[in-house]
Amino acid sequence: MIPGPFNYHRPASLADAVNLLATLGDEARPLAGGHSLVPMMKLRLATPEHLVDLHGIAGLKGIRRDGNRLVIGAMTTQHELLASDEVAKSVPILHEAALLIADPQVRYRGTIGGNVANGDPGNDMPALMMTLGASYRLEGKSGARDVAAAEFYQGAYFTALEPGELLTAVSIPVPPAGHGSAYEKLKRKVGDYATAAAAVVLTMSGGKVATCAIGLTNLAETPLLATDAANAVIGTSLDEASLKKAAAAAQAIMSPAADARGPVEYRKHVGGIMVMRALQRAARGN
Repeated sequence: MIPGPFNYHRPASLADAVNLLATLGDEARPLAGGHSLVPMMKLRLATPEHLVDLHGIAGLKGIRRDGNRLVIGAMTTQHELLASDEVAKSVPILHEAALLIADPQVRYRGTIGGNVANGDPGNDMPALMMTLGASYRLEGKSGARDVAAAEFYQGAYFTALEPGELLTAVSIPVPPAGHGSAYEKLKRKVGDYATAAAAVVLTMSGGKVATCAIGLTNLAETPLLATDAANAVIGTSLDEASLKKAAAAAQAIMSPAADARGPVEYRKHVGGIMVMRALQRAARGN
C-alpha cells in the first residue's frame, strides 16, 4: 500500500504543465484530486515516474457564465460546485449530482475535471455531461480543441485525450427556463459508485414531453446516452406505458458487469427503474 518512487512537479501555469507533460512523455501523469490515481499508485497498478500536480494553476479553477453556457475550470472541486449559486440556478441537476458523489471529504478535494477525464465508467459526471450536451476543452502542445462529451468516452479508462493533453474546462449549455431535471442513483452505501444511475433533462409543453435527454451511469464500460429511450417519451404525458417503453429501450443498450453490486440482470433491472424515476421527477420539476 505504498506507492513506488516518483518525481513531483508543481507547475504554476498551464503552459508549464503542458510543456512538462510533453517533455516527460508517457512516464508522467497529471494529478488533480487524486482519488483515482493515488489508490492505483498505492496498489502499484499505476507506477508513473513523474506526477504533475495541477493545484498551483489558478487559471484551471472557477465557475463563470459565458452567454448561454456555464464554463467550469477543470480543477474546480465538487464542494465548490455545491457552493455556487450560479450552478444551483442555471444547471440544478449538476448541483444534485455533485451532492451524490462519494462523501464530503471526497467532494472537498475531488475535481470536476478529474471526474470526467479519466474515463472511469463508475464516475457520476460523465453521463450527466453527455445528457446536458456539454463539451470539454482539451489543451496540449499542438493547441486547444473542444470535444463533445458524447464523443469523448471510447472505453473503460480510454478517452479522446491525446498524449500530453490536459482537460482544462467543461462547457455546459444552460438548459432553458422551465426545464425539469433529475439524477437518480442507486448505491449500496455512502461513498460507493452507483449500482445504476440515470440523468434526465426534459421540457414539457401542454402536459407532454417536448424535449428529453437521458444518460446512464455505470451500466456499461462507458457512460451511455439513451437516445431511443428519450425519443420514446417525446410527445407523451409520461403515462405508465411510455415509462415502461423508455425503461426497456434504456435496458437494451445496458451491458453492466456482474460484480459486488449485483448480477447483470439485476443491475439492468434497477437501471430501468432509475430511468423511470428520473423521468417522473424531472417532469414534476416543470
